[in-house]
Amino acid sequence: MAVGSLTAVEPHSQLGAYITFKAALAMLDRTVALENKDAGLTANVVLPGTIDTPANRKAMPNADFSKWIQPRDVVNLILSLTADPASKITATAIPVGGSNV
Repeated sequence: MAVGSLTAVEPHSQLGAYITFKAALAMLDRTVALENKDAGLTANVVLPGTIDTPANRKAMPNADFSKWIQPRDVVNLILSLTADPASKITATAIPVGGSNV
C-alpha cells in the first residue's frame, strides 16, 4: 500500500517534479502488484487530494478547507483495503476527492 497524490492523475501547473514523482509512485505500485500477483500479495496506491492538516492550512491559508480530504477518510480507505473482502483488489490507483467531485 502506498499513499501518493491526486496530482498523479490530475496535474497542476508549477508542480512538475512533484507530479512526476507521484505518477512514478503509482506506476511502481502497479508494477509491484503485477510482479507479486502469484504470491497472493496486493499493492494499491491511494491518491488523495489536499489533506486537511494543520501544515496545509498554514501553507494555504486562503484555500477553501471544506473541499479538502479529511485524514480519517484516507485512513479508513487504507484500512478497508487491508481487510479480507478487498483481497482481490490490486494494481489499482484510487483517487480520493478531486476536481470532478
